[in-house]
Amino acid sequence: MKKKTEIKMEKEKIVETKCNDKNCHIHGNLKVRGKAFEGKVTKKFHKRITIEFERIIYIRKYERYAKSKTKIHARLPICMENEINIGDLVKVQECRPLSKIIHFVVIKKIKDKDKK
Repeated sequence: MKKKTEIKMEKEKIVETKCNDKNCHIHGNLKVRGKAFEGKVTKKFHKRITIEFERIIYIRKYERYAKSKTKIHARLPICMENEINIGDLVKVQECRPLSKIIHFVVIKKIKDKDKK
C-alpha cells in the first residue's frame, strides 16, 4: 500500500505536466478535426515544428506514379516540447487556423529518431 505522502507526490507530478497553453488539444480549448498525417520532424521552433512526409501522385499524361514530399507546419504544445526532437516520427491532425501557416497540431509522438 502506498502512503498518503507518496500519493500526494504523484498528484503533484501530474499537475506539473499540465500546461497553461490555451492552444493545447489536451489541456486547452483546441478542437482537432479533419485529416491526420504522420511525418518526420525536420525543424523545431518554440511552439512550432515542421514535418515532412512522402506521398505518391498519379501523373495522367505519362500514366505513371511519382513520389512527392509535403511539408506541414504544426503547433507544438508546451507540454510536449521536451519529448519531441528533430528526426522523430510524430502524428499531426488538422485544427482551426492558428496563424497564417499553422493549421495542424501535434497529437502524439510515434517513434524516436534512434529507434527503427
